[in-house]
Amino acid sequence: MESSLADQLLNADINAGVAKRIIPCLDVKDGRTVKGINFVDLRDAGDPVELAWQYSAQGADELVFLDITATHEKRKTTVEMVKAVARNVNIPFTIGGGIHEVADAEILLHSGADKISINSAAVKNPALINTLANAFGIQFVVVAVDTKHIDGKNYVHLNGGRIKTDILTEEWIKEAESRGAGEILLTSMDHDGTKNGFDCTLLKKINQSLTIPLIASGGAGSKQHFTDVFLEANVDAALAASVFHYGEILIPDLKDSLRASGIKIR
Repeated sequence: MESSLADQLLNADINAGVAKRIIPCLDVKDGRTVKGINFVDLRDAGDPVELAWQYSAQGADELVFLDITATHEKRKTTVEMVKAVARNVNIPFTIGGGIHEVADAEILLHSGADKISINSAAVKNPALINTLANAFGIQFVVVAVDTKHIDGKNYVHLNGGRIKTDILTEEWIKEAESRGAGEILLTSMDHDGTKNGFDCTLLKKINQSLTIPLIASGGAGSKQHFTDVFLEANVDAALAASVFHYGEILIPDLKDSLRASGIKIR
């Protein structure tokens, strides 16, 4: 009876709450969209501005761009891409990669980005979250977290997943929220690119302790996987890359499927 009641309450929350979001993610390297498996073996997936336009036309709710090899030398290229995306889409988009200080974020926001995403820089300097939230407002600050399950615990990883830290994922997310993160973008490295489904168990556990939106990332391979993550983990948004980039799932079809499952979608 208790589990049945809990399921009913969860479903009521999903149906009555804020509409869920579908977010294509574009990992950008040297001005091109790329995609790999478990953060390695990258292959070209197209022009980011062209893909952004296509997703906007298909009905995506937001976009996320992550410059996975961002450096200060390449900042000009990233800024030009942001300006081009802003000219071509009419939906909010987030840009991340190489943001270490207010000036970095300011350039991107003034170029047309709606939000900025920070990952490794925030772990190395947690006060950066406070600084950015104070400068622009928490609604502009997304903290991205790359996590991997090792020996029964979830650990934060840095530099595109290449460096393991001793920081427990759940503890870091709580700290990020307390410092002013407006959203958490959680990527399961174990699931990323596998197309075997989202890590619903971890996402549900973390989401229950959060008061800010949680974006699920890593593992989408079918329309059912999106249904599962919304129903099982009640996340606010689901993000994917390759299934959208290579036309395996079309956003209008995905939204129809979610609505048919009783999920409130934009």
